[in-house]
Amino acid sequence: MAGDAVNPGSAQIPRAPAATSPPQQIIIQQPPRKSRWFGKLLTTALVVALLIIYGMYGSYRSYYGLAELPKEKYHSLSKTAQQKIAIINVEGLITETDGYVKKQIECVKNDPDVVGVVLRIDSPGGTVTGSDYIYHHLRKLAEDRKVPIVVSMGGICASGGYYIAMSVGGQKDAIFAEPTTWTGSIGVIIPHYDLSGLLGRFNVSDDSIASGPLKQMGSPTRPITPEERKLLQQLVDDTFAGFKQIVASGRPKFKDDPGGLDAVATGQIFTAKQALDHGLVDKLGFIEDAIARDAELANTTIDQVRCVKYEASNSLLSEFMNSRAPLGGAGLDVTALLDLTTPRAYYLWTFLPSALSNSRGQ
Repeated sequence: MAGDAVNPGSAQIPRAPAATSPPQQIIIQQPPRKSRWFGKLLTTALVVALLIIYGMYGSYRSYYGLAELPKEKYHSLSKTAQQKIAIINVEGLITETDGYVKKQIECVKNDPDVVGVVLRIDSPGGTVTGSDYIYHHLRKLAEDRKVPIVVSMGGICASGGYYIAMSVGGQKDAIFAEPTTWTGSIGVIIPHYDLSGLLGRFNVSDDSIASGPLKQMGSPTRPITPEERKLLQQLVDDTFAGFKQIVASGRPKFKDDPGGLDAVATGQIFTAKQALDHGLVDKLGFIEDAIARDAELANTTIDQVRCVKYEASNSLLSEFMNSRAPLGGAGLDVTALLDLTTPRAYYLWTFLPSALSNSRGQ
């Protein structure tokens, strides 16, 4: 109607419906199987390459004399002192020449802060060559670095172990044995076993072809002839004479008393008390007593030095890279078996020759 008025404020304006956006689709593309296989192959090749490079790096480090040396570890005395007394450990059978003991010697040689060495020995001895090698390098260390060496004997310090103890060089009051130490056994042995009777029971005979009658001297497959025994005895006697010379150089009292040396150089093993009475050791005491004496010889006190020792620093990976399996399989070391058939002289207190794997030889 014309009379009806329209209120603008009350007018309802229809609104258009809100536009709805289409649903988003997320598309995940799976890599082709060939690509995944190639990635795994590349990763494997990279790991193998890194292992090979690491192995070559370790080999070259060893070749150029840069192989890892043992790590230094705090043992006792002052934790803040710069000067050090270093403990060099000789443990177990002495078989190798360039082994762990030599590495410890290198640590001392390269450390100008070391003012003294305590040689801790717990060994029944070993090969003539291995014992003499360690003795030689200890003496050279003492002379080149001008550091005193004091010996601390553990449970056993016999034969080649006692030979190494002579590296004190005649220093007074420098060889300490614990109350329960067994030491001595000054002598030489070439182990030999005659298996000819056992082989005869099985109709087995030695039919080796040799260049001369003495080429098989000492073979366990046949008895030793009188001539062979005489020659082998000469080898033992000459080596034994060298042993006694080393003892005389480390025990000055025997230089003027060769009869006294002959009395103890019978191969006999002695208790610590007996060894003290015979002049084979200087004092009964523990490693702490040896450390204190070494500090005194180095013109210092135990309050002014730090005592350190060394531990192997090989990592798990380097152990894996350098591991060697026995040639004959688990439990069989062909090298050790062959060693049994080789006449070899030992500074060793034992009833049997070395028939064990020497992977931890000193």
